[in-house]
Amino acid sequence: MVDLEPTVVDEVRTGTYRQLFHPEQLISGKEDAANNFARGHYTVGKEIVDLVLDRIRKLADNCTGLQGFMIFNTCGGGTGSGLGCLLLERLSVDYGKKSKISFTVWACPQISTAVVEAYNTVLCVHSLLEHTDVTIMYDNEALYDICRRSLDIERPTYTNLNRMLAQIISSLTASLRFDGALNVDLTEFQTNLVPYPRIHFMLSSYAPIISAEKAYHEQLSVAEITMSVFEPSSMFVKCDPRHGKYMACCMMYRGDVVPKDVNASVATIKTKRTIQFVDWCPTGFKVGINYQPPTVVPGGDLAKVMRACCMISNSTAIAEVFSRCDHKFDLMYSKRAFVHHYVGEGMEEGEFSEAREDLAALEKDYEEVGIETAEGEGEEEGYGDEF
Repeated sequence: MVDLEPTVVDEVRTGTYRQLFHPEQLISGKEDAANNFARGHYTVGKEIVDLVLDRIRKLADNCTGLQGFMIFNTCGGGTGSGLGCLLLERLSVDYGKKSKISFTVWACPQISTAVVEAYNTVLCVHSLLEHTDVTIMYDNEALYDICRRSLDIERPTYTNLNRMLAQIISSLTASLRFDGALNVDLTEFQTNLVPYPRIHFMLSSYAPIISAEKAYHEQLSVAEITMSVFEPSSMFVKCDPRHGKYMACCMMYRGDVVPKDVNASVATIKTKRTIQFVDWCPTGFKVGINYQPPTVVPGGDLAKVMRACCMISNSTAIAEVFSRCDHKFDLMYSKRAFVHHYVGEGMEEGEFSEAREDLAALEKDYEEVGIETAEGEGEEEGYGDEF
């Protein structure tokens, strides 16, 4: 756990969960990145990155079969984007063949924590494109909405959001920790979800998200939770999958689930008109089943349930998340607003336009993978207009 300023990591050092972390693995600097990608990447971040890599190396040396890295960062701030990307670049050099899965908090459509969020996000994606194998995206606005709607929490806190995210991350790693009928390890995700190296930005959803009071009179069958993870309102990032096509879906079931029920549910999903797949990937589903039911934090908001499903999916609809961000970036960059802060920290202005072009190319890539092959080209001409 790394931060460029001490207050947050100090709270972990003295908080309820301090026993979970080795003191050596909690690293903090003296001054933060001030919402500036360039500070996190070039000046302040440079001073701390070698120490971080040294601690990572010690952990890696203790592993008998290192599969890869899971990185948790945010795109909007200076540390998460700047230092996060610097760290990814260095990990690519030191551990080139190991897979890197990042869980990245994306800039929200409405609520913003910083004026320069769009700059940091575009610069961050430029690096994520090259240095991560899978990026699972989520934004706080989508999580707030899920908390309000499904858990009846009027004013959700970061603790509420983190506990929901923890369920997704736990589902991804459950196969490494427990037995199951169809176990899925980290490298398998990558193999099944990423059709082309650049197309690796994922949607995630989870079901059931339900409060303890409601859980008593709900019978959550495999079919119900499977339908639930495909609902636009279940997505952990503000994005409507009905506006695009799925390339692949990875479904992780936990608890009291048998393959027969899963197969029936998946067959039903395939018949739905609203859930469309690209025509070059007809099967599209990877399923994992783990017998350990999800665990909830004592006193938490989520109900203890017998079975749950987590879905990570690759959909062309994610391009709408990028185009929202581009729009904000373009408005500021056309006036070169705030650019001097970045240049003053050792960044070149050309990096902005390079990152922006890379993101435009990524959107084009998503548009192209969604276009139907030979037979259907005529009817698909207007596809790109949706984004």
